[in-house]
Amino acid sequence: MLASRMAAKAKEPKEGAKEPKAKEPKAKEAAKETKEAAKGPKDKEPKDKEGAKPKAKVATKRASKEAGSGGKPKMNKAATDWAATVWGATTGLRISSWNVDGLRACATKGGAEFLTHEDPDVLCLQETKASESKLPEEFLHLASHPHAYWLAAEKEGYSGVGLLSKTEPLSVRFGFGTEVAGSAEHDSEGRLITAEFPAFFLVTAYVPNAGRGLPTLPKRLRWDPMFRQHLAELDKTKPVVVCGDLNVAHQEIDLKNPKTNKRNAGFTQEEREGMTELLELGLVDTFRHLHPEEQQFTFWTYMMGCRAKGVGWRLDYFLVSRRLLERVEECHVRGQVFGSDHCPITLMLQPPE
Repeated sequence: MLASRMAAKAKEPKEGAKEPKAKEPKAKEAAKETKEAAKGPKDKEPKDKEGAKPKAKVATKRASKEAGSGGKPKMNKAATDWAATVWGATTGLRISSWNVDGLRACATKGGAEFLTHEDPDVLCLQETKASESKLPEEFLHLASHPHAYWLAAEKEGYSGVGLLSKTEPLSVRFGFGTEVAGSAEHDSEGRLITAEFPAFFLVTAYVPNAGRGLPTLPKRLRWDPMFRQHLAELDKTKPVVVCGDLNVAHQEIDLKNPKTNKRNAGFTQEEREGMTELLELGLVDTFRHLHPEEQQFTFWTYMMGCRAKGVGWRLDYFLVSRRLLERVEECHVRGQVFGSDHCPITLMLQPPE
């Protein structure tokens, strides 16, 4: 495990061959593709291994196709129109969370500009996929966020979390810790940072993905009780703010196609029950609390133009201890920010009275 503190994602037919079958009508074919692409998020973590084709190159190809017919920009793109988002103002704290799907790839797409435009007091990152020596310069030695903490997975190009803060936390803890039975399975993958601030604990997490076909659902179900216990212990001392990619769509409103995803990763009964048990600790899903009927997504697979078609999942959350709820001003989903298959989310907290 690497944990460090740093200051400052038609061939021609052969002769005699049979005539190819007629293709399905375009509308029917597109609907079929969208339905397939809307299935549960794949366990995409290992794909960014050292030596693999960098996602940045794929992104460059996508970016070259951003203008559709008539020059109308497509939503499945790499570049962000930063002026298109109304960032808003707050007199309190602004905390952001973003699964960047590879920090190096995100940086090549201008992802570091998010720090300038959102200007969060703390930025939590998931799926960084970078060891210390391979962190991109755009996210290092920042005068605006001089207190930086990184936890990488032992496997290069896999998982990983980070936390960048304007002010220095009182303490920082990496992973669950060796005193927690069974923690090595998760701590070796760089999934959890806990930072203590004067008024609350801030926990950023990248929760294990159950995987296409659910091969790692058992690992996910081993994570859930450890995570609950960790948060319950923290909450005994002071309130907790939890953020990150929790890899579950809790309710049917949290994904586009709930009926076809009952046994797909991120929407199994087991994962949803785990989320319910997490909230029963006394935590509140801030976005759903503030917007009970609103359907917004934070993840879209790159396949079949799902982001442009509005076929997505809400997998990223800000949860807070109930006694912090009165300070919650807003939870924003920054769906107009590109650079990853997830978008950032931002919590605005009013200052204590």
